[in-house]
Amino acid sequence: MQIESVKAAYRRYAAVYDAVFGPVLQPGRKAVLQALRLRPGERVLEVGVGTGLSLPLYPRDVTITGIDVSREMLEKARSRVARQRLANVEALLEMDAERMSFADASFDKVVAMYVVSVVERPDRLLAELHRVCRPHGEIFLVNHVRSDNRFIAAVEKGLARFSDKLGF
Repeated sequence: MQIESVKAAYRRYAAVYDAVFGPVLQPGRKAVLQALRLRPGERVLEVGVGTGLSLPLYPRDVTITGIDVSREMLEKARSRVARQRLANVEALLEMDAERMSFADASFDKVVAMYVVSVVERPDRLLAELHRVCRPHGEIFLVNHVRSDNRFIAAVEKGLARFSDKLGF
């Protein structure tokens, strides 16, 4: 998926994202946060941080950096951080996950929630996640692939041809 299409889609979604997508995707967010097994002092990179729905779920004794390609989504995330006083969120940066500006081995854990299906080159994304993760660190991916519900799966298949417009 072209990055400009993704930016345009999430520019449109920013105002309603939490209400529309938040409840649907929250179980995956909660599951990955439990699986992370975070230890005090660890540095976490969240790729595709969006409006920051997952940020309050992190323990306060870890440091979080979030990136996203959508300026509008990041504005919502920054407001959430300020409103909820999430002092452990070190930075929220507008950045392409396929071309990150971080030094090699910068993070103990790297999390990409619902991102793999919206990038142009998933192989490049995975290479970048690996590059910025410390040796013996961990990378966690969460993605919605296809519903087991036949009706929902049929709707998803029908929407697939509009993915550039929808942003997913």
